[in-house]
Amino acid sequence: MFHLSQIRSRHILVVGDVMLDNYYVGDVRRISPEAPVPVFRKRSERSVLGGAANVAANLVAANQQASMMSIIGRDANGKTMMKLFENLGINTGLVSNLQRSTTIKTRFLADNNQQLLRLDVEDTDPITKAESNKILKKLQKVIDNFDLILMSDYLKGLLTQEFTQGVIKMARKHDIPVVIDVKDPKYGKYYGATLLKPNLNELRSLTGKNVQTDEEIVEAAEELRKRSNCQYVLTTLGAKGMVLVGDGEPYFVKSLAREVYDVSGAGDTTIAYLATCMANEMPIRESVDIANYAAGIQVGKVGTSSVSWQEVRDLISNEDHGIAHKILSAEELNSFRKDNAQKKIVFTNGCFDILHVGHKRYLQQAATLGDILVVGVNSDASVRRLKGPTRPVNNEQDRAEMLSALGFIDYVVIFDEDTPYELIKKIQPDVLVKGGDYKPEEVVGKDIVEARGGQLELISFVEGKSTTNIIKKINQQ
Repeated sequence: MFHLSQIRSRHILVVGDVMLDNYYVGDVRRISPEAPVPVFRKRSERSVLGGAANVAANLVAANQQASMMSIIGRDANGKTMMKLFENLGINTGLVSNLQRSTTIKTRFLADNNQQLLRLDVEDTDPITKAESNKILKKLQKVIDNFDLILMSDYLKGLLTQEFTQGVIKMARKHDIPVVIDVKDPKYGKYYGATLLKPNLNELRSLTGKNVQTDEEIVEAAEELRKRSNCQYVLTTLGAKGMVLVGDGEPYFVKSLAREVYDVSGAGDTTIAYLATCMANEMPIRESVDIANYAAGIQVGKVGTSSVSWQEVRDLISNEDHGIAHKILSAEELNSFRKDNAQKKIVFTNGCFDILHVGHKRYLQQAATLGDILVVGVNSDASVRRLKGPTRPVNNEQDRAEMLSALGFIDYVVIFDEDTPYELIKKIQPDVLVKGGDYKPEEVVGKDIVEARGGQLELISFVEGKSTTNIIKKINQQ
């Protein structure tokens, strides 16, 4: 099984129609005396990235290096969008400013986040052949920088037939996968992509086939896959989930049973996480599973927003006890303190070679000292240096997975150094826990924790319980 700890930060290019999503939040308390319409009183407003730009935002939330290739207007909204890109660290070197209006969608939200009205301002004129060639020439110079290209089509003028095919053909020459969130009923536009992601209505439009039953959906998806010469078709089925064709038997994934607040941006989140997993060479079915989890989180939020790996990891652990996903990667460590800024983090470490009741009681007590318990585990090489050539008995992945199976442990980190000092510097815990056989001045990382106002806690071990004693007893038999 591919563990989430194996996810690395890849370079992903998002090509597509971007828009600015404005939200006016207020209330309705009366009817206008001028006409029989409700009067909306605005209390606040906010602007976030929408369309293909929201896909890029979700990639950033998934710890990927996102670049944007799109067109915006030379107007105030275009400047706002560029500032939002900059704030998220999205590379905009391939964004072109044209003489057109930046697409804006303004939603009016009343009590309980009920959407009363949506106002769209957009310019959907297709880009010219000259503009297409100019943008493609820019891409040609930097295309080798990317591990995957994600195209998000909202039919706002960028992804013309010529331009879309130009990107796909260029990517294929450089062996770069292309994943496309489709909208156009002309399937030839997407010819040669790696994966197409239509919804049911789009699948119907693309193939002209009925898509009522599972059999009809699979048949239409296979037809689209063959016509478009792509490897996979992933069809989103709304409340029913998704179905993948192109990897042996059709793969149906049920949607998660969660309360739905808003479906805005769910497709963007789905394809962003799908692309992240594919760029990391995760098996396609597992990639679809992860994308489904991310979509389930998204629909439980209000408005256009992004989903983080931590949210995905937590949901997987809650839904199916996916203990392997508790194991943190190096990339996740870099943002761990920031992602848990409001939480009280507890940290302890050890070899945990043969897990026994002493370990269990010690760790369970440590978990009561804060909101999140992170356990550092010495790597195999580190254990050998500390304990000798015959140790460890169990390898690092087995030891990490056994610890992850304990419900009171939130995260596990494998570290290769002899001490966890560098790990503690990254995690910046609020509470550092060690065994009662240590003196305070001997505890590695105590200075880091106390410098940020944290504390050291020494917990007594259970008398007579240790891995060494267990090994001695086995050897005596």
